[in-house]
Amino acid sequence: MLPSSQSDIEEDGLEASVDQAIAACGGDVRATIRALIVANEYLESEVGELMKAVSHAYARGRFQTYSG
Repeated sequence: MLPSSQSDIEEDGLEASVDQAIAACGGDVRATIRALIVANEYLESEVGELMKAVSHAYARGRFQTYSG
């Protein structure tokens, strides 16, 4: 668990990010949620594509495993 002061700092940062996202959408909370869902779907798609690319390259021996 994080110390109280660290947790407070992270919470303040999260609140500031929420305020910025809402402000970027003109104060419309529904538009903010919609934009975040679209962004999340895009990032999930990108992760999926990267995972496929890495798996394919790894299978072909293009990536070396890290042995510490």
